[in-house]
Amino acid sequence: MRVVIQKGYEEMCAWTAQYIAQAIRAKEPGASFVLGLPTGSSPLGVYRRLIEMNKAGEVSFRDVVTFNMDEYLGLSSEHEQSYHRFMWTRFFEHIDIPGENVNILDGMAQDPEAECAAYEQAILDAGGIDLFLGGIGVDGHVAFNEPFTSLGSRTGVRTLTSDTRIANARFFGGDPEQVPGRALSVGVGTVCDAREVVVLISGYNKARALAATVEGGVSQMWTCSALQLHPNAVIACDEAACGELKVDTYRYFLDVEKDQRL
Repeated sequence: MRVVIQKGYEEMCAWTAQYIAQAIRAKEPGASFVLGLPTGSSPLGVYRRLIEMNKAGEVSFRDVVTFNMDEYLGLSSEHEQSYHRFMWTRFFEHIDIPGENVNILDGMAQDPEAECAAYEQAILDAGGIDLFLGGIGVDGHVAFNEPFTSLGSRTGVRTLTSDTRIANARFFGGDPEQVPGRALSVGVGTVCDAREVVVLISGYNKARALAATVEGGVSQMWTCSALQLHPNAVIACDEAACGELKVDTYRYFLDVEKDQRL
């Protein structure tokens, strides 16, 4: 596992955007690059940077195929808080990605389990995820894989905890009861099947989750800890998120990354 520590949120996002752009550019000409993407506050700075790079001609998304992590169950793609709308207004409509290359779970699916099975198959048909970008919650959940979700889980229906609904209430007028109680989400196993995983962790409130990801044991209590078993996992974090790391851990990762560019 790599842990790349940046001074602040903007620096973390700039580094991550450059890392993703480099991976896309390294793909063979004409070959698709399959990119897994999250929603939430954490990736917004990365998306802004990638939009700027796209408009400057530094990276193209014409041959990129995307799969989003999750969607609220019961929200249509037109709902202002759906992840369909989030992704299009904040990222996709500002870059040169073909619409048919975008894959997002359907929160209005008549058969949610069939929708999730088809999504897993679509990822396989695309050749698997090359790079999965993600964030984690304060309790270490990846996508909507709350604590005690199986580390081998696949895409499926998830029940959201009260803590997650409270955390997301800021998008629903501050009322946790307005946050849907269930969602469709890729599994921990789905994320870890990606050839590379890059997870964003920023802010003081994520310090315990970062420590559990890096220093704790592998446990379904902290689904983020599954990244310890991944051969190509990268944690991009800021100084504020490092408050719970042991001093020697912090110094170690600064030392091993000091001569790395990306």
